[in-house]
Amino acid sequence: MTHLSYQPTEPMLAQDATSSTRRSSLRNALIITRREVRDSFRDWRILTPIIVLTLVFPAIAQFIAQQVSGFVAGYGASLIGERTVPFFLMIVGFFPISISLVIALETFVGEKERRSLEPLLSTPLTNTELYVGKTFAAMIPPLLASFGGMIFYLIIIIGGEFAWRPQPMLIVQIMLLTIVQALVMVTGAVVVSSQTTSTRAANLLASFIIIPMTILINAESVIMFIAPDSESATGIIALWEIIIAMVVVAILLMRVGSSLFNREALLGRTIDSVNLKAMFKNIMSWTVAVDDAGTPARNLIDWYRRAIPYTLSKLKPALFITLIVFIAAFILGLVLSQNPAWRIPLPETPSYDDISDSFSLLMKVPTQQQTLALIIWQNGRVLLIALVLSIFTLGIAAFIIPPVVYTILGFLMGQLLIANYGLSLFAAALLPHGIVEIPMILLATATMFRLGVIVTKPPQGMTLGAAWTMALGETIKIAFGLVIPLLILAAILEAYLTPLVVASMVS
Repeated sequence: MTHLSYQPTEPMLAQDATSSTRRSSLRNALIITRREVRDSFRDWRILTPIIVLTLVFPAIAQFIAQQVSGFVAGYGASLIGERTVPFFLMIVGFFPISISLVIALETFVGEKERRSLEPLLSTPLTNTELYVGKTFAAMIPPLLASFGGMIFYLIIIIGGEFAWRPQPMLIVQIMLLTIVQALVMVTGAVVVSSQTTSTRAANLLASFIIIPMTILINAESVIMFIAPDSESATGIIALWEIIIAMVVVAILLMRVGSSLFNREALLGRTIDSVNLKAMFKNIMSWTVAVDDAGTPARNLIDWYRRAIPYTLSKLKPALFITLIVFIAAFILGLVLSQNPAWRIPLPETPSYDDISDSFSLLMKVPTQQQTLALIIWQNGRVLLIALVLSIFTLGIAAFIIPPVVYTILGFLMGQLLIANYGLSLFAAALLPHGIVEIPMILLATATMFRLGVIVTKPPQGMTLGAAWTMALGETIKIAFGLVIPLLILAAILEAYLTPLVVASMVS
């Protein structure tokens, strides 16, 4: 009789060992979480606002919603009153999770000031286990309060006189938004807490978290008011996009926190000092560098011949990701153009006389000069805004603002194809300047993405500050060496050549 026995292979054994290690790390992290949560619920200064925000604020929000609804209904705008209800539901959920920001800000630096951090850091727990355990502990009590408040508000708003009947998917979206907002705020605050030397400094730096989050809440409320798909059974598309973007931001922030967290540095750090002169010198050295050693270019020709190609070679991964995002944005525009609700009512045949008259006006010299200045200002402003936001969003803004242009182009091309206009007019209006403008935007977006995301994983052997200084110097190099010249060239082509090509085609 043959006995068959199962013999696991080496890869399977390694996989089992990895899974076991992760489970063990999670158990260790939850030890910290349980201790922190238990301490939080024993502190009346934390417990009192949680109870008040859970039980009292929903009733206040319901009263305000009824008053607003009754007021606007008197002017025949009952729809506006109804649209305020999901906004109040979101606010009821947001106020308790704002407490998580306070808890997370003092997670490490607060314990350091209370001299209770040394015993914790002397435990055999790893840096990642400490970081994850503290993050969960800061998020769980406010999230419980948030969900408690929203459920209480839903009960009184659905079962009360208001008798609100929302789409279930909208409720799911608001719940998910609350979770991802708490996750982003906590992960960002824990990073701040682990890198500052006092609670006062951490509270001041918290403005970089609370201000963008407040702007985001306002944007979400506007979307709920004006979104054409607010009654859709699948939810509001724009809110799904925000949820996905915030999940990505939270993952990047967790990556930043786990890579930067170091218990020895946390104990040894005293007072941070800023040396602006040295920082400016470092930025300039990377702007003119031709290699990783920081060797400066000999002159402008050497700068273009060696320094620019050196930095472009480092941008290859970012350029590849950006190209994929732009193609996806263009395809998204094509898909959206197929929705009958968003169809543009175009005439059955294009009026070439009107097009010719319009472009004849653009070919007059004074108009062309004004158009040139307007194009440079418009494109430059968009890229500058995207660059600034990319720095504060870990590169996410680079993949939100510039790709919108390609989504619009895909949408317009889809509309022309549906109306049987053909692509000749579309190509004539885009290609003469697009052949320069499209690569320029691709390069600028990849550069700003790298500048934002480099803090999530600094190069081997470099500190966070050194890595960011290097990326900023190389961003300035690409901006002045390639992006700005190409921006001006594309604007000249768009102002002078594109109208000529379009007018020649339709005449």
